[in-house]
Amino acid sequence: MKYLYTLFLFLFFGMMSLQAQMPDAPERTEGDGPYERLIIRGVNLIDGTGAPATGPVDIVVKNNRIQSIQTVGYPGLPIQEQRRPKAGENDQVIEAEGMYLLPGFFDMHAHTGGNAQGTTPEYVYKLWLAHGITSIREPGSFNGMDWTLRHKELSKNNEITAPRISAWIGFGMDYGEPIDSPEDARKWVQMIHKKGADGIKFFGASPEIYAAAIDESNKLGLGTMTHHAQTRVVYNHALKSAQLGLTSMTHWYGLPESMFEDKIIQDYPLDYNYNNEQHRFEEAGKLWKQAAAPGSEKWEAVMDEMIELDFTLNPTFTIYEANRNLMAQRRAEWHEKYTLPSLWEFYKPSKISHGSYWLNWGTEQEIAWKENYRLWMQFVNEYKNKGGRVTLGSDAGYIYKLYGFGYIQEMELMREAGFHPLEIFQSASLKAAEVLGVDDELGTIEPGKLADMVIVDANPMENLKVLYGTGAVFVNEDNEVTRKGGVRYTIKDGIVYDAKELLKDVEEMVQQSKEEKDYTITQPGLDY
Repeated sequence: MKYLYTLFLFLFFGMMSLQAQMPDAPERTEGDGPYERLIIRGVNLIDGTGAPATGPVDIVVKNNRIQSIQTVGYPGLPIQEQRRPKAGENDQVIEAEGMYLLPGFFDMHAHTGGNAQGTTPEYVYKLWLAHGITSIREPGSFNGMDWTLRHKELSKNNEITAPRISAWIGFGMDYGEPIDSPEDARKWVQMIHKKGADGIKFFGASPEIYAAAIDESNKLGLGTMTHHAQTRVVYNHALKSAQLGLTSMTHWYGLPESMFEDKIIQDYPLDYNYNNEQHRFEEAGKLWKQAAAPGSEKWEAVMDEMIELDFTLNPTFTIYEANRNLMAQRRAEWHEKYTLPSLWEFYKPSKISHGSYWLNWGTEQEIAWKENYRLWMQFVNEYKNKGGRVTLGSDAGYIYKLYGFGYIQEMELMREAGFHPLEIFQSASLKAAEVLGVDDELGTIEPGKLADMVIVDANPMENLKVLYGTGAVFVNEDNEVTRKGGVRYTIKDGIVYDAKELLKDVEEMVQQSKEEKDYTITQPGLDY
């Protein structure tokens, strides 16, 4: 069996590499800075540590590093000018009174798209930055290892408009032959480490190969994450992976299997075929009910051992949200303006496109997935409450999830799961920085750290929707319907980006594509 699976990996990544490669992102023309000295005036600070908001404060950034944070008054009272840091003639000042500032967000499951979706890196990067995402973990690097590593360096040097990129390579990519022994697995890990990779994304593997790759990764300091695919989870579910030394998992596959009490294999229908994505995702929606009950001895034991092993969950609730309410996600208000025609086509029901499995999706499937979410969310929230690490990721580009927008939807889903907004922001920044090993430089707003920041002109604790690029709806004193929010500035590496201008750029890209293709977004099976 291990030879069949390694051959699958070899053919899969070989096929990916034969595709016409995505173009590089264009040279950066957006953003100003880093400035020798930048002062952000009168802002309310949510620092990412979990501490409550405080303000107004003035924040001084020198070049690309936070120099000081100074309280300059009290809510509802005039600023105390004598307490403010003085601005020199050449200093740059952002007047942010009444606004809120947070650490830059990390999307810990962020694919750059590709030829199947018809996206370009410029389109994706600008949507991310426009939603305050200053760092991403790119799991799988499916546009090619060299492509991803090149963009990692281009972003690091601020030659392109893009978040920081942590490159996690798909296991077996670019090896040249199937990995069919533990020795090959170790050689492959050594190869990607030498090339500058930051980590590995697994889908699972035969036990001895998987164990060797994880062990070698840990020796070299590479991060490891697994999407426990149903094709391999019977060999290594999430708990077994953690016991082998895996550092994190994405999605939730493998968690219920760790808590089976009356079986070792998911209760598949006898006509199930993994390549039939209706089968794959419909049956996945019944999986949590097959596991041990919440609060049971098995439930608690699995959770406790994973936490003891310092294992990180990256649930990506958002990517499956359409499973419990397809119409709502398909009709999300941002699609009309910001979704490319090629991406809309990719989302449509299809027997071929990954994640486009709406072949016979109805009330029964959605009800099953609502129950699936209830149990899944309970596990994740209890995991956090017991001290386990949870991070945010979106996996956008599939299943009606748009880059950037899907990440804010993940925040809302974590709120539904029971996370306080301050816990969400901590997971979006500090907890993610810990996973990537950069928490000494990023993840919180503190003197000495790098200047990755998000500034929004409304309180995101009161309403997470103000972080969407489309903002949140409210009615003013004159009974006029308007919007407030949308990230105002995203600061990455001390470079100040106008988030609303980035969204305008994306809107123009989409409009141009629609005009070229004479395209109108319509609903499946309808002409409107």
